[in-house]
Amino acid sequence: MLTVESLAIDAADPERLAAFWAALLGWTVHVGAVGEADEGEVWIEAPGPASRTDILFVPSADQRQGKNRLHLDLRPDDRDAQVERALELGAARVEIGQSGEESWVVLADPEGNEFCILQARSGA
Repeated sequence: MLTVESLAIDAADPERLAAFWAALLGWTVHVGAVGEADEGEVWIEAPGPASRTDILFVPSADQRQGKNRLHLDLRPDDRDAQVERALELGAARVEIGQSGEESWVVLADPEGNEFCILQARSGA
């Protein structure tokens, strides 16, 4: 059996990017070579004892090129409120050819990594 330990994201400024994602998700930031992280790596983890997967931000001087091959889809209780909150935290809207009829909004974090905020589930 395998479990996902972490999702690693290359970052020019791991602390800044971790701070953005931690604020957006309500997670906790951890800095430094603690646990399995190497020097310069920063990670965030969900609150609570059930948290098993974290997001690791790895220092990298490489520039992102082209479309993300992997992105996060976030499911909120209120899509429009969370989109506005993400924008206030430093996200930017991204145009990838949407028609305007989608149930999701495409955004990019402060380093240009795309993610989507989906429509709330029916009955939520």
